[in-house]
Amino acid sequence: MTEIRRVGTSTDMLGEGPVWSIAEQALYWVDIPGKAVRRWRQASDEVTSWAMPEMVGSLALREKGGILLALRPEFSLLDPETGKITPFAQAPNHDSTVLRFNDGKCDRQGRFWVGTMTVGERKPLGRLYRLDGGGCSEFMGGIDIPNSLCWSPDGRTMYFSDSPRRVIWAFDYDPDTGEARNRRDFASVEAPMVSDGATVDAEGFLWSANFHGWRVTRFTPDGRVDRVLELPASNITSCAFGGPDLTTLFITCAGHTLTPEQRAAQPLAGALLAVEVGVKGLPEPGFAF
Repeated sequence: MTEIRRVGTSTDMLGEGPVWSIAEQALYWVDIPGKAVRRWRQASDEVTSWAMPEMVGSLALREKGGILLALRPEFSLLDPETGKITPFAQAPNHDSTVLRFNDGKCDRQGRFWVGTMTVGERKPLGRLYRLDGGGCSEFMGGIDIPNSLCWSPDGRTMYFSDSPRRVIWAFDYDPDTGEARNRRDFASVEAPMVSDGATVDAEGFLWSANFHGWRVTRFTPDGRVDRVLELPASNITSCAFGGPDLTTLFITCAGHTLTPEQRAAQPLAGALLAVEVGVKGLPEPGFAF
């Protein structure tokens, strides 16, 4: 049986967006409604948290230093040494009175892609954006809950999902221009599961966190189920490779929508989990701009 261990002692309302820092040997992630950015250092087994002024949907480590944040109203930079938050960029047509950012990740060239979704009542008003040296541009609209952003090892396939549709899409991706085209169905999950955050390993297989599914599913490069990793929490939100050799799969999950009875039955809901999966991941690109 695969050993699943808890990392640190923090409990998130809705943990999301894990990113491994090779330089620090540390994992960064966010608690969206908890309005927090967290960091777990492997050497000390300690968790540091930074309180945010707004909900933070996702983050990226920045090549120039600091952390890029997708805060509810705008993109900002966090200096983890001082805790200072500095506005960085605005997304076009982003109404933060009804929308917030959700899943976000950098492509292999360091462009940051991120989607938005409504707060409260679900409506397909979200958009998918790309942030790079030319500013922030909109790629597509009509999105309910944006998730599953990740790229193939060669950077020529982009994956993305609108979670309630229960389908992960694949796009042809141009690493030189950052343009995506030729959307097609890559893989699907059965109800009540939905596809949440995702990552790709060094073999080109996609690992999909399955909210309402108690699992992470590994898909082959042609979209077939290769492996199912059963977990002790129902609402699995995202995953990322890390550790000294990038063979540890770190997994975030949520507990904020559970009933008291469900929470009692899932004591690890909201915890950061780690599993040695015997497969190597890829270094996560930093935001290059």
